[in-house]
Amino acid sequence: MKKLILLIALTSLLLNAKSQQIDRFNPDTIKTIQLDSVVVIKGQRLNIETFINAVINDTSFYAAFRNMKKYTFIAENRIFSYDKKNKVDGKVYRKIKHNNDGPYKMEYLVKESSGNVFKKNGKYQLYTIEMFDYIFMNAYNTDFVPNAPSADGKGGTNESYKNKLKTLIFNPGRPIKNLPFIGSKTEIFTANMRQYYDYTFYSGTYLDSIPVYRFKVSVKPDISSWTKDGLMIKELVTIFDKRNFQILGRYVDMKYSNMLFDFDVQMNIEMSYFDEVKLPTKITYQGNWDYPFKKEERASFLIVHKDYKLGKGK
Repeated sequence: MKKLILLIALTSLLLNAKSQQIDRFNPDTIKTIQLDSVVVIKGQRLNIETFINAVINDTSFYAAFRNMKKYTFIAENRIFSYDKKNKVDGKVYRKIKHNNDGPYKMEYLVKESSGNVFKKNGKYQLYTIEMFDYIFMNAYNTDFVPNAPSADGKGGTNESYKNKLKTLIFNPGRPIKNLPFIGSKTEIFTANMRQYYDYTFYSGTYLDSIPVYRFKVSVKPDISSWTKDGLMIKELVTIFDKRNFQILGRYVDMKYSNMLFDFDVQMNIEMSYFDEVKLPTKITYQGNWDYPFKKEERASFLIVHKDYKLGKGK
């Protein structure tokens, strides 16, 4: 159960067009999108269903992470953990060269840590950070594939968690099977759930040059507090390249509390083109999660990927 709750606390996504809601240090100071105006949808070629279907059926985020296997690139990771007063009590900074010029190897250019990060046995204090390493330190070397089948139990508990994790990251809006109290709450595009959300379209510019649409799904402000508290996904934002309708960014704001757990997370993933190939460039996370009889976990991450070069022989 502990891993299931962590799964929710860590896996939320989409392009962040506002400040983080958790009141503490935010390592993300890179601004990549400039909004112009609300788009008035006219005609039948572009409407709400167009965007929803694109979000649900997209597999390009799978492809982007898989494509990293072909490239040599630099990753900079900044990780922070916090105490109950949201004061930083642990830091990790790593600059890593992922080298695919031949057999893959990972080279640490810089590796620094301080504060309350590791246990005496060398493992991380927080499961959140441990899961971070699984997702983003090993993404280039995992089975992130399009239309990956759901776990059938044969791969063991960890494989089941990984499949749930992939669904949350790459297929927002779909239900998560066998996830107690949570599974159906991610299914925000059903006829029943749509009554609680507003849909907004904006026009904008991404990375100073790419024309984009910003599709925002947010909880209606006029619904009752009781209903609002029962909705796990508070905001879901997707950035579409106008030229080809490719998804370039995803942001999600999730918050939920019951007798078993309490979490409040925001996460952002951004992509860019390198020789017309879409690859991950920035990932940010801010989150708190609390589980009975366990220490509350508070953490934030900033991951930047740069200097992509196609590996020799790839």
